[in-house]
Amino acid sequence: MSEDVNPRKKTRRILSIIGSLLSFAALTYIAIMLITGRDLSLSRLLAFFSSRESVELADEYYFDVGRDRVFADLGSSCAAAGTLGIQVLDTGGNEALRNPFRMSRPALSSNGGQAIAFDIGGTSICVFDKTRVIASIETDSAIISASINEKGYFCVCTQGTGGFKGIATVYSGKGIVIFSASLSSGYILSAMLSPDSRSLAILNLADDGSRITFYHDLTSEVSDGVFNLPGGLIIDIWYLSENELIAVSTESLFTVDRDGEGRKLFDFSGRRLHAYTLNGDFLVLHLLDYGVGYRGQLITLDTNGQLIGELYTDHEFISMSSGDGYLAVLRNDGLSFFSVDLQELSLSDESIYTAGANRILAFGDGAALATGDHTAVVFRRAERSTMH
Repeated sequence: MSEDVNPRKKTRRILSIIGSLLSFAALTYIAIMLITGRDLSLSRLLAFFSSRESVELADEYYFDVGRDRVFADLGSSCAAAGTLGIQVLDTGGNEALRNPFRMSRPALSSNGGQAIAFDIGGTSICVFDKTRVIASIETDSAIISASINEKGYFCVCTQGTGGFKGIATVYSGKGIVIFSASLSSGYILSAMLSPDSRSLAILNLADDGSRITFYHDLTSEVSDGVFNLPGGLIIDIWYLSENELIAVSTESLFTVDRDGEGRKLFDFSGRRLHAYTLNGDFLVLHLLDYGVGYRGQLITLDTNGQLIGELYTDHEFISMSSGDGYLAVLRNDGLSFFSVDLQELSLSDESIYTAGANRILAFGDGAALATGDHTAVVFRRAERSTMH
């Protein structure tokens, strides 16, 4: 994932699927996502500005892409998509790309250098990098979700037709169809290509629970492995390597290998997942105790499930995002930075106002962008941290 993720949400927050396209089971999936938070989809926004280029960072960014704005990492640039189109700004806040692209429910996925914008429930897709549009595609049926890997190959999940409950179509970096899988059992929710573009993992919801179906030969529609989670609901998946992916369910975090064998990394122990985010070698979970408002625990783990840090809190978390070695959290009463082991870090200017902000995106250079409907303000981490 990140994109941070209040589920997603976020997420995160995040994967938004139009209820009219799916069955009651898929509607249940959406409901869980909304309960879990709005930022899950942001949980897939990794290291918002990861470039090491020596460019002065702007104090404020001005995006003009319409309503329902979403954001993605483009290395040394930031991509935004809204109801009116897409826009890319460099670190100095200068516009590098603008393209009209009307969407009713805009969504955005990024691989760090390229991004794919798509209209959930619509049929329009636009793939672009920092300065140019690479491909514009119209699908035959309504879009559910889309993702793009490090090589620029992308996968689009659409509503099924003719008895099928979902179709996952893989495109080359130039927008040419190279593979398509149609599932007759279980509604497709999302799909991810492996980093080497040789394998595809499809997340779908069946009558008996969640399922991850693997295709290791993208010339055949015969699946090569299946992981089943009976009675469970998987929210998100993403690849750790060519042979292993991480899955987030409403109850636990686990890995699944290419043969469909699962291994639990961390159990939520009855707590509710509110948000999560991933950055390189560490993962962040925000778990809430049921029935006690916002009381819960912030937890950081390595990719083997080993505990790095934990912090008990009763603050309302609106959004969170991880950068290189730190975490940015937007609360209802302000913003905080934390180290990977969840020691609080001081801000360079704590007087900056966060009113109206509803998303936080971490830059790779110790800063974060707090965005709202009309503002996008940069917060910076102080050089020295204040330990508590």
